[in-house]
Amino acid sequence: MTNAPTIWINAGETSGDLHGQLLVGALREQCPEATFVGMAGPAMRDEGVEALLRTESLSVMGFTEVLAQLPRIIRLLGTIKEQLRAIRPDVVVVIDAPDFHFRVARIAESLGIPVVYYISPKLWAWREGRVEFLRRHVDRIISILPFEVDFYARHGMAIDYVGHPLLDSIRTGQILDTPQRPRRIGILPGSRKREITSLLPIFARTATLLAARFPDLEFVLPVAPGMDRDLISSCWTSKMPVTLADSADRYEIMRSCRAIMAASGTATLETALLEVPTAVAYKFSLPTYLLGKLLVKVPFISLPNLILGAPVFPEFLQHRAKPAALAATIAQWIPETPVRTRILEQLTMLPALLGGGGAASRAANIIMNTIRDRR
Repeated sequence: MTNAPTIWINAGETSGDLHGQLLVGALREQCPEATFVGMAGPAMRDEGVEALLRTESLSVMGFTEVLAQLPRIIRLLGTIKEQLRAIRPDVVVVIDAPDFHFRVARIAESLGIPVVYYISPKLWAWREGRVEFLRRHVDRIISILPFEVDFYARHGMAIDYVGHPLLDSIRTGQILDTPQRPRRIGILPGSRKREITSLLPIFARTATLLAARFPDLEFVLPVAPGMDRDLISSCWTSKMPVTLADSADRYEIMRSCRAIMAASGTATLETALLEVPTAVAYKFSLPTYLLGKLLVKVPFISLPNLILGAPVFPEFLQHRAKPAALAATIAQWIPETPVRTRILEQLTMLPALLGGGGAASRAANIIMNTIRDRR
């Protein structure tokens, strides 16, 4: 490519930021002279993306949570429109976070800038009618989940399935060879403030119950960039100590665990690919939960269960997210039990279902082709 392209890349939350980091690395391999700007979190900034806006300024989830932040979101969208008009990037890449990124896509399309949607929005879970928006405003849709191909095909749309990028960053020899600690329990309460304040006290009480039965347990919590350590400490109400570990070794720490309790999200797929039995929990605001019960159509909330089509990881949502229930489940995984063995056997099927590796490189190739086609 003779003229160095400018690629605008937008991540709306921590998981999107991590996916964006891998994508930018793959794009640099294909086009070292490219310039990257946009909405970036710590991972993308470390990869050299010029953060005209920060992902941390947006990290919200759920109907009522988004409404509460609406004035700030409107200001962010106004800034994005001004910057896109001034910079005129060769492509806008948005990553997941549809409630925000549909608006970014509309802005870019109105300015004549091609849009690539990386990690296609989960319209199969709810709001299928939004497929028509993607048809009108997005040039290419890149999927990382195998069952999405059939979903979009039913709506008369072809998408690009590239496999899941986490395979390349997680399924490495160094990480998978990490020695396991038979008495270590991982704590992954999510990265958003609301997740931490609603789930971490429950996880702490679960730790107290587990320690009463297994006195030699240790608890470890990898602290992601941007997470408030003081908030974490204030929400850990157990007398059992928890080690706050640096997230640089996140995957090695998770792999070393005997079991994990985690907020629903990308972390559950990470623990599944690391082959660690995980109890999944989540608590929404009451209006979000009630609306979700009416609108959400999928049988599971965690990605491993959706991909495998079975409740491999037990899910504890809303009123079911109770310490006694979590502790009873995790206690079955600390000794060698048939329940634990069955989970581990089911998890071995995931890598093949997720494309076998190389997803970020395939996605980067699609983005570069989109730029060439427009030029």
